[in-house]
Amino acid sequence: MRCHEVDYELFGNDMQIVEIELDPGETVIAEAGAMNYMEDGIVFEAKMGDGSKPVGGLFDSLLHVGKRVLTGESIFITHFTNQSHGKKKVAFAAPYPGKIIPLEMAQLGEELICQKDAFLCAAFGTSIEIAFQRKLGTGFFGGEGFILQRLKGDGKAFIHVGGTVIKKELHGETLRVDTGCIAAFTKGIEYDIERTGSLKSMVFGGEGLFLATLKGHGTVYLQSLPFSRLANRVLQAAGSGSKDEGSILGGLGDLFGDN
Repeated sequence: MRCHEVDYELFGNDMQIVEIELDPGETVIAEAGAMNYMEDGIVFEAKMGDGSKPVGGLFDSLLHVGKRVLTGESIFITHFTNQSHGKKKVAFAAPYPGKIIPLEMAQLGEELICQKDAFLCAAFGTSIEIAFQRKLGTGFFGGEGFILQRLKGDGKAFIHVGGTVIKKELHGETLRVDTGCIAAFTKGIEYDIERTGSLKSMVFGGEGLFLATLKGHGTVYLQSLPFSRLANRVLQAAGSGSKDEGSILGGLGDLFGDN
């Protein structure tokens, strides 16, 4: 294996933690701020790179920083290394309600495309790159824009998705999905968009103007609650300023000057 071989255990249901067990000298990489706790003997260092390739010059470092900025993530990736003489554990927490998906990258063709904020942590040797959508329409209306994340490696990786996760195996079929509900898919899947239907359905159907289409041969991971949808509902509720949420009348009390 090119990647370090790590063991893990998942804890929790909706707000999960993944605990990684490292042998002496092993390293796990993670998004900045994802660490929850770590045992004595593990040291960490923030680096501008995932460590999967030999260290390049200044141009390579700047190129990597630029890619990280485009994905909206921190320009640093944190490397956690066990420098003790025994096995030690480090844990990483999910950033919002959902599920942590453990991935055996070797069984997925050593490559996975996922939404740009899905990556949580992975065994050292895993490559984290950006994947541009080549089709203009897919980039504008595909829910995640032009930029997705591409994970490469033959070890374990962990991504986080919102709500409940559904795993689908496609064998030449076409799956139509809400654009925000796609969490990840393997390299054998072709990703595109299509109109939801007639003009009336597009305007009044409540499903948006476009649906994503996934077809081909491979694995697809779907999420029931995209973070963008959750954030929109929270902002709508906060913007209403209503104090009568538990009341049958709700915000109607404002009309009579009760608040």
